Formats: sequence, structure tokens, C-alpha cells
Amino acid sequence: MKTITNRCLLMAIMLFTGYASIAQKATTATNLKTTDATHMKTYLIERDIPNAGKLTPEQLKSISQTSCKVLKEMGPKIQWIQSYVTGDKIYCVYKAENEELIREHAKKGGFPANAIIEISSVISPATAN
Repeated sequence: MKTITNRCLLMAIMLFTGYASIAQKATTATNLKTTDATHMKTYLIERDIPNAGKLTPEQLKSISQTSCKVLKEMGPKIQWIQSYVTGDKIYCVYKAENEELIREHAKKGGFPANAIIEISSVISPATAN
């Protein structure tokens, strides 16, 4: 009797695992289709900001909060990836459906977008392998 119960339990676990796997694949496929449906390009934005490298952590936090607030209002067609702060500039990497969304974000956020360059490819040391 114990063997039959163990076999039933094992069968139930295998079925559950199989269904969970199928559901996960379906969800992944749906998510990929959603991403493909809204084709996002990658952009590098150059922002001329005098003394950007001297901004305090609090100032950088405030700028980041403003940017995130605007992005949330604009919806999923634009996404901030990361930024690099240098002496007198901030270089930002964004994903967006088009360049106009980048300009709209800058205008609404109150910060410059002096140059917007679409990134065609990304390479790294891993590319050499």
C-alpha cells in the first residue's frame, strides 16, 4: 500500500512539474512576443552639464528621481539603462522606440539631450571569444 501511495505521489509531482514547465515556457514566449511587438532601439545620450562630476550624491539622487518619475509617466516605450557621470557631461544609455521619446523625456525632465546617437552594436572583451 505504501508503494502505491509513493508512486501516486511521485506521479503527481511529475505532472505538476511538467505543467509548471509548460506554463513557464508559455509565459516566456508571451513576454518575448510583447518585447518584440514594441521594438526598442538602444541610444547613447550626451548631456552637457557643467561640473557634473562634482554633483553630490544627493544631487545625483534628485536627478535620478526626476528622470524615473518622468519615465513612469511616459510608459513602457522608453527605459533608462544607466548613466556615466564625467567632468562636464553625463552619458546615458536608454532603450526607446524612437529618438523623439528621448527628446520628450529630456524636455519633461528639464535636462539637456545635446546628442542622441543610436547604438547599432555592442562589443566587449567577450566579443573576442
